[in-house]
Amino acid sequence: MRVLVTGGAGYVGSHTVKALLERGDEVVVFDNLSQGRRELVLCEEFVLGDLLDPEALRRAFAGGPIDAVLHFAADTNIARSLADPVECYRQNVVGSLCLLEEAIRHCIRYFVFSSSASVYGDPARLPIREEDPKNPKTPYGRSKWFFEQVLEEKAARGIASVSLRYFAAAGADPGLELGEWHDPETHLIPLVLEAALGRKDHVAVYGSDYVTRDGTCIRDFVHVSDLADAHVAALERLRQGLPGGAYNLGTGVGYTVKEVVEACRRVTGRPIPVVEAPRRPGDPAALVADIGKAQADLGWRPRHPDLEFIVTTAWEWLRTRDRRAGNSRG
Repeated sequence: MRVLVTGGAGYVGSHTVKALLERGDEVVVFDNLSQGRRELVLCEEFVLGDLLDPEALRRAFAGGPIDAVLHFAADTNIARSLADPVECYRQNVVGSLCLLEEAIRHCIRYFVFSSSASVYGDPARLPIREEDPKNPKTPYGRSKWFFEQVLEEKAARGIASVSLRYFAAAGADPGLELGEWHDPETHLIPLVLEAALGRKDHVAVYGSDYVTRDGTCIRDFVHVSDLADAHVAALERLRQGLPGGAYNLGTGVGYTVKEVVEACRRVTGRPIPVVEAPRRPGDPAALVADIGKAQADLGWRPRHPDLEFIVTTAWEWLRTRDRRAGNSRG
């Protein structure tokens, strides 16, 4: 298949490009590099451009017939979405609609969307099932839920789609070709590891009074390579003519923030100072996935569910990345 991957220079997108290449697909990456990095693109075909630029989108589809679109491109910074919701909707909703319009124009049959567990908001129960109520608490979450609904409506126009609701993406390619590389970093595990390297004075723990086993938030951490596998499985399901839909991607096991910090201490063998801070707006107490539907329909299950393995790959990548960048610290 010839696959267009928007946001393919980003974290999950780049790992998915690697998985597609390994199974023999032809890949075109489209990215504006606002959050992605050119050095993480492993395929030859790369189009620099923004979803809001019609000419750039046309270039993305111009190199030959596209069979499928995997759509990762988005502003994923939740704090930024709260500070500037209009810009979040412009990037994530309007940009996605522009992409979908171009896909319809080119008669694309298959569309896989990178969604988020943030569509659930504060869940009514744990683990969360796909049919549970959607009540996103942030503009970011609302942008994802809105476009999921658009894709459901477009199914009648010949585009078969799957929406994949990530829980907490983490870790790095075990081969260390790829990993997380955000500037600034906002995700928990790399922030903790940066403190282990001495690049930060401490780790801020936002909220210690949640109704959880140690008072801190609980999250379901899923290895990024497992997320990549799920996108390949979703695409294959659509190619076989089977129905699309929405799927949770996690491990079914949740860890508190304090437990993640302890896992990072064990892996690195380094002290990691922690400072308690007030809760952040939009943070649910706990998000843990029920992944039974993805297991049954996609034949997918996480290959790397162990938290210490996830942390180890993130740690090795971070140190490798620093060496590549000429940073000898750590």
